[in-house]
Amino acid sequence: MSAGNEAEERIVPMRLQRFLARAGVASRRGSENLMTAGRVTVNGVVVTELGSKVDPLVDEVAVDGKVVRLSDGHVYLMLNKPRGYLTTMTDPYGRACVASIVPADSYPGLFPVGRLDTDTTGLLLFTTNGDLAHHLLHPSTHVWKHYVALVRGVPTAAQLERLRKGVPLDDGMSAPAEVRLLSPDEEAAVPVIPEGMPYGHAVVGLSIHEGKKHQVKRMLAAVGHEVVRLHRDEFGPLVLSGVQPGCWRLLSDDERRALESA
Repeated sequence: MSAGNEAEERIVPMRLQRFLARAGVASRRGSENLMTAGRVTVNGVVVTELGSKVDPLVDEVAVDGKVVRLSDGHVYLMLNKPRGYLTTMTDPYGRACVASIVPADSYPGLFPVGRLDTDTTGLLLFTTNGDLAHHLLHPSTHVWKHYVALVRGVPTAAQLERLRKGVPLDDGMSAPAEVRLLSPDEEAAVPVIPEGMPYGHAVVGLSIHEGKKHQVKRMLAAVGHEVVRLHRDEFGPLVLSGVQPGCWRLLSDDERRALESA
């Protein structure tokens, strides 16, 4: 290989938080938090400035004293999150976290892409690929997520149409959603129906591409229907399948390719 080709293939200096994300340490935002907390060193020197750059082929980067290197391959898995678990890898108060039900020890740097509320169940994507996570969560990407909600009362056609056009929330208008009533007999409805369909309730299927906090619950509340149970069964091209509640599986090659192209 000629010297010119070596130069072309050489990884150019990159921002430290991007390096950490690509190495699977954390998401880009999480990597920034590690830096500002003084937990990251470059060549033995603590670096807290977010604009700092490193050369992966020359500089030695460490987090909490452990050397970090770029990985040739990343891990992707889906968890069928049960109720009662925080979407975080650690909790200072000792509450139950999703970290306890995924193979975090086997795959260093594994972290959840986005979050589900403690009482929300369903598909939660984990990866060691910080760059991909950043793109999937960026507002410009418009990755659709499908939720199934058990609500009090039965939404009218007019209320469903309001959701399709977007509803006012305390932090601005929501984007239009795709929404329909689900029959209790439909397979998608099953995860949110506890033991038989409660009287005076309905099951709603709703797809959104935003990521506002508690968005589905707030959107349905805005049209007069409290969410009793909430479940996510789709995230972008991924469909929750072959995973029992509280269990996980690695993504197939086809799922990985679909996710990376999303």
